[in-house]
Amino acid sequence: MDEIGLRERKKQRMYETVSEIAIRLFLEKGYDAVPVTEIAAAAEISKPTLFRYFPAKEDLVFHRIADHEDEAARVVREGRGAPLESLRRNFLEGVEQADPITGVNDHPAVRAFYELLYGTPALVARMYAHLERSEEALAAALGGDLDARLAAGQIIAVRRVLAQENWRRIGAGQAADEVRAAALGDAERAFDLLEAALPRYS
Repeated sequence: MDEIGLRERKKQRMYETVSEIAIRLFLEKGYDAVPVTEIAAAAEISKPTLFRYFPAKEDLVFHRIADHEDEAARVVREGRGAPLESLRRNFLEGVEQADPITGVNDHPAVRAFYELLYGTPALVARMYAHLERSEEALAAALGGDLDARLAAGQIIAVRRVLAQENWRRIGAGQAADEVRAAALGDAERAFDLLEAALPRYS
């Protein structure tokens, strides 16, 4: 068991190291200007080894936010109370804690990462697949039927729009504390609307 655990930790460290090297190069030179061979050389691994860890170039970026892909589903499965109550509490806590995924974080490194993410067409396209998998996971957690799939689509869309509005405000130069206050009110109103529209999950 210890040997398996050690292998897993080494594998995870490799994921983290290669992803961070790639993101650093993308931020320095631009996503399209950095070939995979340059990333492999900087990480001191072969190109085939890199592709065993990251089948596509986009995966090098999305590894950083991969744990958020099933976050909404996890919140529902582990939550206390109704699904929307748990999801509301989770989002509001994220805003309070300046979780970058909520858009309420003006740290320069965080801003640079999200500018890379939203400013690169290939990554924007990949974001839709990321969101689709989030919807699928959440729908399964909500029961898996058509109602659950429809609800999951609305919930994920609301979380995305709230985060993008927060990022827009940060990008426009508003201070994080100011954005946070507005974001809390926006999130409360958005979840009120969701609960009215989706009473089965309220």
